[in-house]
Amino acid sequence: MLPEPPKLGAAVVIDYQNVHLTARDIFEPGQPPQVALIDPSLFARAAVQERNKRQRKGHPHATVVKVFVARGLPHTDHEREQNARCTAQAEQWRSQGAEVYLRDLKYDYERDASGRPIKDINGKTTPKGRGREKGIDVACAVRAVRLAVQPTIDVVLLASRDTDLVPVLDEIYDMRGIDPTAVAAIETLTWDDRAAALRLGSLRPSGNRRIWNTNLDRRIFEASRDRRAY
Repeated sequence: MLPEPPKLGAAVVIDYQNVHLTARDIFEPGQPPQVALIDPSLFARAAVQERNKRQRKGHPHATVVKVFVARGLPHTDHEREQNARCTAQAEQWRSQGAEVYLRDLKYDYERDASGRPIKDINGKTTPKGRGREKGIDVACAVRAVRLAVQPTIDVVLLASRDTDLVPVLDEIYDMRGIDPTAVAAIETLTWDDRAAALRLGSLRPSGNRRIWNTNLDRRIFEASRDRRAY
C-alpha cells in the first residue's frame, strides 16, 4: 500500500456576513437572519472535510490550522442589543481558536438644514437606518495574502461571494505562479445546493486563471450552524 500524501495546512478566511446571509438566502429563504448563524470553526472543519472528499485520487487532503473571520460591529449607542450579541459571538468564537476581526459599522446620520448631524438630548447623533459594513473585504484580502506566505499554510480557502475580493484571488494565484514553494494555493468555498430554491454561483478569479472551488450543500450548512442563544 502506498503511503498517504502529507496533509496540507489549510487557512480558512471567512467574510462572515456574506457567508451567513447567503446561507440564509439559499437554505432558509424568507426567514430572519438569526436562523442561519454560522460557527466559524465548525464551518471551517466541515468545509475542508467536504473539500477533501471531492479531491481526485492521489491529491493531498488538507487539515485546518487557521480560521480567520471578519465582520462588522454595530455601535453600542445605536444598536445596543446587536452590539452585545456580536461581542458575545466573537468571544465564543475566539474561545474555539478562531481569529476574529471586528470593524465598526458605518452610519448615515440625520442632519439639520445646515447639514450638521442632529443630536438627541444626550448629545448623541441620530442614525438614519442601520449601520453598514465597510472594509471587511479589505480585511479578508489582506489576511488571505499574509496567510498565503506563511510557511505552515499550504492552501488558503476564501469563503465569500463578494466580487470585490476577485483581485486577491488573482494576486495569490499570480504570486504562486512565480514561486509555488513560497506561496500557498488559493481556493474558494461557496454555498450551493441543487435542491435549494436559489443558486448563486462561486467567486472566480479573472482572465484565464483557474482555481478549485468547493460547493457546500445543506449538510455542510447544518453541520456549521451556531445554535447558541446570544
